[in-house]
Amino acid sequence: MPYEVTATRKRPQTFTELVGQEFVAATLTNALRQGAIAHAYLFAGPRGVGKTSVARILAKALNCEKGPNDTPCGTCASCLEIARSAALDVIEIDGASNTSVNDVREIRDEVLFAPQKGRYKVYIIDEVHMLSNSAFNALLKTIEEPPPYVVFIFATTEVHKVPATIRSRCQQYNFRLISAAEIRDKLREAASELGVKAEDKALTWIAKEATGSLRDAYTLLDQVVSFSGGSVTLEAIREKLGVLGIDELNAFVRPIAEGDPAKVLEQADAILAKGVSIEQFTADLAGYFRDLLFLRTGVTRDTLLGYAAADFAQEVVGRWTPLQLEKAVELLLAFYRGIRFSLNPRFELELALSRLARLDDLVSPAELREAIAELRSGTGSPGRPPAKSEPARPLFLHSDKPPASASSPAATAKTSATAAQAPVSATASSGSSTAAAMNPTPASSPGSSASADPRDLVARLMEAFRREKPAVVAALEKAAASIEGQELVLAFSPQNRFHGERALKEKDALNERLAAMAAVHVRVSFVEARPETRAEDQRVELLRKVFRGEVVKGEDHGGQPV
Repeated sequence: MPYEVTATRKRPQTFTELVGQEFVAATLTNALRQGAIAHAYLFAGPRGVGKTSVARILAKALNCEKGPNDTPCGTCASCLEIARSAALDVIEIDGASNTSVNDVREIRDEVLFAPQKGRYKVYIIDEVHMLSNSAFNALLKTIEEPPPYVVFIFATTEVHKVPATIRSRCQQYNFRLISAAEIRDKLREAASELGVKAEDKALTWIAKEATGSLRDAYTLLDQVVSFSGGSVTLEAIREKLGVLGIDELNAFVRPIAEGDPAKVLEQADAILAKGVSIEQFTADLAGYFRDLLFLRTGVTRDTLLGYAAADFAQEVVGRWTPLQLEKAVELLLAFYRGIRFSLNPRFELELALSRLARLDDLVSPAELREAIAELRSGTGSPGRPPAKSEPARPLFLHSDKPPASASSPAATAKTSATAAQAPVSATASSGSSTAAAMNPTPASSPGSSASADPRDLVARLMEAFRREKPAVVAALEKAAASIEGQELVLAFSPQNRFHGERALKEKDALNERLAAMAAVHVRVSFVEARPETRAEDQRVELLRKVFRGEVVKGEDHGGQPV
């Protein structure tokens, strides 16, 4: 017996075998029971959801020797001929290849002849939207008043292209996409019939890849079975079809979260070297960021996510804000749309990935317009009074001594004195008390830490770590540096808290580098920056964000600081 593809072998033969089209099946079944048979039907919906199959089932129900009824027997000569596409009274026409008015005129002439064997002469025109306007016009009168033994069934994936004059003469049925769970169940059934062992994860991946089309799922299953050797696994699918799994995506996104463009580009090169296409890579990565956006907004249902919520790397789930994740998805989708017109898709992919690695710096047009509007108004946020300036809060406290009780008088007095003397930020470093960290050294001798330039120290640290740990360099770029006593204070804004935590992990290495620098006797500590919110500072900060610059100090020609 010749091989038969799964999509043909599993084609439904009765209304009860339909998957995911309960409304269509129930309506047609009731109409057949009541004898309310229309002269024209229009089946609209996506590909591979059962439009042509329902048309054949309806034709069998009309011409069955035991009918017309809602359940064709499937054993009579008429049912068998229709199932084999050999019935003389059921004419299937491809609208894409029979578009001219002459083709429709042949149909108009043929309907005058009665059916040869069955009760009805059924015309099934697939992709009817491909007919020309002249062909539709020639068909109008025939559809409106056909002979009583003629039934037209039109199928289309683009119902909006069918003229309204045609739609108004037909009963329209809208077919929906089939859910991934229903497709997975049918795939499991098909694999069992083929004698193939299939992992549930593999079947779930195929079901989601089919995007609601059962026919596409069956076709992909046949392809997977052909190279799986009787065992369908997700690992085999990834290897043979060149798709990325959740583990590979987690590993790829981690350096993006760390702001390490070099590592991102190196991993992208390794992935493409495995044979993964640029289109598939981009689609998988966009889907991953889409899932991160869903998780960030509280969606955890597996049916809406590409993978189980627990499979995502926890360090990246809360790494970005919803707005930043939306930017990432928009960036990848825009690149995907332009692949077909690109002179060098790989170069553009690398550019997109480099931008992803600097996701924190991406500014949307809406943010630019808002910032410019605030600058023009001369204030911060419209209608919002300027907040009072407050000192920075400690971002990380690692004092060797336990903190004093907040309720003790000594602690209260100490806090008041410290706040009066140094309204800067509270800092802490290993080997020093909290009070010592908060009070700067009053005077320093030449060559001491007070005479050192904090920006120069940070620049030297960045140069030292540039090759070994680029993620630390990316973190230091986000820090505001200052010298307080024997400490190099690195302040990170709340938006850059991730970079602060990343730099904190390398605190010992940073201190070793500082100790190795001549004439420098400082240790690094970390605080959370709390910039003043005066109107002038707000305008400067908005300018810095818009133009992605940094605030520097200098002198004008008169020698006054500016």
